[in-house]
Parts: sequence; structure tokens; C-alpha cells
Amino acid sequence: MSDEFVKMFKHKTGYEIVEPAHMELAEPSIRDAFQSCVEQDAQRVVISPFFLSPGRHWNQDIPSLSAEAAKEHPGVSYIVTAPLGLHELLVDVVNDRIKHCLKHISGDAEECSVYAGTGKYVGNSLVQKNQDGFIIMVGYDTLKVI
Repeated sequence: MSDEFVKMFKHKTGYEIVEPAHMELAEPSIRDAFQSCVEQDAQRVVISPFFLSPGRHWNQDIPSLSAEAAKEHPGVSYIVTAPLGLHELLVDVVNDRIKHCLKHISGDAEECSVYAGTGKYVGNSLVQKNQDGFIIMVGYDTLKVI
């Protein structure tokens, strides 16, 4: 999914140099993505954590890994941006996903591309009243757009 997001981000923003990176457990690393940006003539690398809130990774790990990567490229500056945090547009994204899933269980939409074919969709359409309750699960992914 990170490659697809990077493509969408690059297309929508018009930024020419956009690379995915992972902190651990997957490739490319922040170091490799930083290197790739520099090889494409980036003079500044912007590391944007795809996290909802600042935690240990944002406070310690990402700055440390970014500083290590930058040491290999004197003259190239870098910045680690704030995580997504609370932003009004995130409400729109979550609501859009909810509306699509509700349409799907009522037979008015195809499966969401995120879970299509996984067999992991759970839900039913036993709605008696026009009143829904919502549970919002807060978590994060390890994607960093550099």
C-alpha cells in the first residue's frame, strides 16, 4: 500500500522526488530512501511520518535514523515533519471510508479496495433503525513519505 500512496501523493502534489521508506521490518529503509532522493538531486529531504500522533518513533527513532542518513550527504538538509495529528480533513477520510462500507453491506457498492479479496470483511446489514453508533479505532502505519 505504501507504493500506491506514494504514487497518489506524487501525482496529486506535483512533487518530483517522492520515495517510500520504512523504519523497520520492511524496505526501503530511511537511509536508502534518503540516498535515492539525493541521487535524484534533492537538496533538502522532507521526512513526513504517516502517524496519527507523536510517539517514541517520532520523538526518537525517526530523527535518529534521519540524522544517520544525512551524515552520508553533507550539504543536503533535512526536516522531520509533524505527524498527521488531528486534522479536519482526516474526519472526511474516515467518514468517506465508513460511508463506502455501509453502502457495501447494503449491496450498493463494491468491496473497498483495502480489503477486497482478503476475506476479512466483517459485518452485517441488520439495521432496524436509522441510527448508527461508531467506534473509531486509532492506530498507525509505518509509512514515511520522504
